[in-house]
Parts: sequence; C-alpha cells; structure tokens
Amino acid sequence: MRIVFLGAPGSGKGTQASLLKERLGLAHISTGDLLRAQVAAGTELGRAAKEVMARGELVSDAIVLGMLEARMAEPDVANGYILDGYPRNSAQAVALDALLDRLGMPVDRAVLLEVADEVLLVRIAERSRKEGRADDNPESLRTRLTVYQDQTAPVIEHYAVKGNLRRVAGLGSVEEIHARIRDALA
Repeated sequence: MRIVFLGAPGSGKGTQASLLKERLGLAHISTGDLLRAQVAAGTELGRAAKEVMARGELVSDAIVLGMLEARMAEPDVANGYILDGYPRNSAQAVALDALLDRLGMPVDRAVLLEVADEVLLVRIAERSRKEGRADDNPESLRTRLTVYQDQTAPVIEHYAVKGNLRRVAGLGSVEEIHARIRDALA
C-alpha cells in the first residue's frame, strides 16, 4: 500500500503514520526527517539543502524530490510507504506523481485527516507544552493554517479528482481515528 497523509498542522498525521507503519510494515517518510538526515549524512543533496537553509530559504522542490527518489530506492520501501505531510501544494503533487509513476510506485490512497481549527489550536497548545516545538504557538498556528488553506487545500482536490482520496474524521481517541483510517484503506 502506498499512502499520502494530508491534513492541517496538528491533525495527527505523524501519529497515525507511525501507527500504520507498525501495523502494515510500511516505510514512514517525512520530508522534514529526510532533509535533516541528508544534511547530517553530508550527502550531495544534503549539502545543497544545508546551503539553502543556511541562507534562510526554503529547500527547492527539486532537492526534496531528489531526496524522495533516493529514499524510494531503499529496501524498506518495497512493501509500500506513507508520505507524511507531502505534497504541500499543487505543483509538488504533480511533480510527485510524475516521479512515483516513473518509479512504478504511484499513490494508492490519499488520506485526509479532517479536524476543526478550534481543535487544532488545543492540540497544538498541548504539543507545545509537551514537546516545546518553536512553531507550536497560537500565532504561528494561525499563519500555518492560512498557508495550509491557500496552498495545501488544492492538493486535496488533486487526489479527489484522481479518485483515491479518503476523508477521515480526525476527532476522538488515537485508536478511534486509527480504526477509521484502516476502514478507509480497506
């Protein structure tokens, strides 16, 4: 199974992707984790990303896609994958589709975790308290939600048109949400 998780910040993508990884034996791929690993390993792509990040700029889609292509060649991806929070805009979705089609690994399902903004604010406050993430504060979250609505929401339509989008209510216990995701993947 090849899955893309979509949802606003705090919707539970990482938590649910980790659970599915364990349950289904899929590779959990987070582009943020990939970037950090490539930089730490000093790979060519990592060095390119590090230069861009040192200037305070966003890493280009080409670099991220290069890292994804390298990651897709690793043995644990043969059983399938979960992309966590990527693609984040329509251009990335189209480029990702082209890459995955070329590799013979197209997305089977896109799972959208739907959570109301008020609930996201509570979750982010709790995550900030527990983990101390710098980007987990109400002001930052409001900005991130606006960016999500402007840029990521069209990705939802991209997968809906392809016919592989599954909408899942992201409310309730972690286990309840996980059961709904498993049902949506069946």
